[in-house]
Amino acid sequence: MARQEESPAQGIVVPFTPDAAPAPLKRLVGRGVPERWQAVDRSAHAPRIVAVPGGDAGHWTAAALVSARPHTAYLKIVDAVGDVPAAVAAVVAHARSLGLAQVKWEGWTASPEAAAALGFAPLTPPLTPVGEEAGPAAGYVRWLHGDRVAEPPYYGQSTHFTCGAVTALMAAAHAGTLPRQALDRQAELTLWRDATNFPACEPVGLGVAARRAWPSSPVTVHLDVDRPVLLDHYSEDEREWRALLQRASRTQAGQVGVPVDPRHLSITAIRSAIGRRENVLLLVSLAGMQGFDVPHWVLCHGTVPGAVVIEDPWANGATGDTWVDAHLLPVPDASLDTMATLSPDRFRGAVTMGGQPARDAVPH
Repeated sequence: MARQEESPAQGIVVPFTPDAAPAPLKRLVGRGVPERWQAVDRSAHAPRIVAVPGGDAGHWTAAALVSARPHTAYLKIVDAVGDVPAAVAAVVAHARSLGLAQVKWEGWTASPEAAAALGFAPLTPPLTPVGEEAGPAAGYVRWLHGDRVAEPPYYGQSTHFTCGAVTALMAAAHAGTLPRQALDRQAELTLWRDATNFPACEPVGLGVAARRAWPSSPVTVHLDVDRPVLLDHYSEDEREWRALLQRASRTQAGQVGVPVDPRHLSITAIRSAIGRRENVLLLVSLAGMQGFDVPHWVLCHGTVPGAVVIEDPWANGATGDTWVDAHLLPVPDASLDTMATLSPDRFRGAVTMGGQPARDAVPH
């Protein structure tokens, strides 16, 4: 049997190695489950088996495969097998022992009734179609400390470069300035076209585009360097014309009434903005959560003790990462502070959008 790693109440935790599954696990899993567990390389998300031992040595009555993005504050159940309530209870106990904020459960085999009976609430499915490779059609969440975080609509970006536009659209839908049903690919690409610095969206251009799209919503750009950003990997010729566009965005910000705050936006300030019902579009590096240092926009919209709750419009299906991971994702304050400090010269960029609905908002 695999090495025992931890012993939370009600269960044991062992690493999950696809080609060396513990013998007690093989006796529990049913048809289709092993194939799903082994279909992708989950090693970047620390996959583990949380098991409930039986009366006999080497016998398990229940088990669950769990994983999580690094530097986050949750566990995700991929599947639970055997005595499912016992397996889920063991996972919850393990998550509590780690001081985590939540447990999620992918809906591959879990029904809404079974999830509800175990204290899990349904996650609203993404507005983008979910194929087999993108994750389950359903997902569930259980907050562990009595937290209640309002749920924005989730939309997965349909290109590699529209994360900024998607976070702004999710923020507008969450605030009520955009009907949820209007958050679609046409809206995604239209807002990106207005905000892009080809192909990325830099903070000032994104703020200007958000103000143009929703004139009645307060918008502030936060950028603690007075120069063009996100251009270091381009050649000198490629940097020159993109820098010109960013300077034009600064001029446009003044024309449409978008302030550019040059102060460093701290995690405390982000929490305060969320407390005022503002949405914070935050530029982060994916190095911590996904293993590659690529600038990326996420939406910060909620807080729990010790963590900020975000929406990440991108999930890495190649590692078993799905919309269930990316939606209502708690990130510890210190981790988010590190993610939002972008190299090489450690700048921070963000856009805050007011949380009060526009007068002409359409109810949803």
